[in-house]
Amino acid sequence: MVAFLRSAIFVITLRIFYLLSVLLFCSLSAQKKLAFDTLKLKDADDLHADDYGNLYIYKNKDFSFTKYDSLGKQLGKMMLTVPYKVQSVQNPLSVPLFSENAQEMKFVDQNLNEIQRVDFRQKFGFIKMAYAEDLQQLWLLDESSKRLIQYNFRNDTTINSYPFDGSFDELTDLLVYENKVYILTKKNIRVYNLKFEKIFEAATENAKRFRRENEAILVITAQAILKYIPEKELATVFTDPGAQIVDKNILSFFEIKANNLYLYTLKQPDDTQEQKEPEPLKINTDQQPVQPAEKTSGETGEKKEPEQQSAAEQQAEDPLRKLMEESAEVQATGV
Repeated sequence: MVAFLRSAIFVITLRIFYLLSVLLFCSLSAQKKLAFDTLKLKDADDLHADDYGNLYIYKNKDFSFTKYDSLGKQLGKMMLTVPYKVQSVQNPLSVPLFSENAQEMKFVDQNLNEIQRVDFRQKFGFIKMAYAEDLQQLWLLDESSKRLIQYNFRNDTTINSYPFDGSFDELTDLLVYENKVYILTKKNIRVYNLKFEKIFEAATENAKRFRRENEAILVITAQAILKYIPEKELATVFTDPGAQIVDKNILSFFEIKANNLYLYTLKQPDDTQEQKEPEPLKINTDQQPVQPAEKTSGETGEKKEPEQQSAAEQQAEDPLRKLMEESAEVQATGV
């Protein structure tokens, strides 16, 4: 009888361990190596991924900008004559590219065909950095006049102009959102209001560009993705010291490592749009899943408690709780 009880306890313990492993796996995302030609990734200086899974590779070596689908099939290619900075591919129908050398901003469509060009040389001094807010407004940092200019390029009018007495050295990106000006250099991020009173500053390493997802401001560096916690800190949401380039879209993290392309899929809760960050290699996140708003019962008018777990976690926890109770009963019977 004692041997039977010990065997039963051992089996239940193994099942509990298995379910705990399943529960842990539900909160992580697996690394997936994509079947992408390494020659296409060689010499890549920047990687962008749109929300449809298409990938964009920019190479300073020949000033080429190429678009591929997730299987590596080429969808479009541009051969540029001077360096350009790709701002974002979040709207693949209108991708903005800025060239400090050419003093222009151009927009390309989903096939990387040019659809519009904005020339700054005739109207402004020397534009150090430009940010396309939408399909008609640009924010320009003019080094000659030391001003931040809000410019409507559709009707060729200057909307506002703000004095900027900060440094123009080593600028890598500019973003303006909700009356806040975000300045990025290779070594730090600075946040100002429109009076250019500094709100926040933090050190960064090899910072490349901003990415905005709704209210969230992200900083893309060579080996990490950081999230700006307003007026508090930069929180690391993805990092791999061995990566050559990292990026993300709304569903996944991407990285080029040893000329191979890897993907880390983000798990999303069933009831919200908030992302749950994976933990491959070295991944940290300060994000907490957003709890759904309390729902009122139609019959009683009482409020129901919001769901706090995903469906996968609940399925794992129900048998887990049952097994723990069975284990306790078996142990009590043995006693």
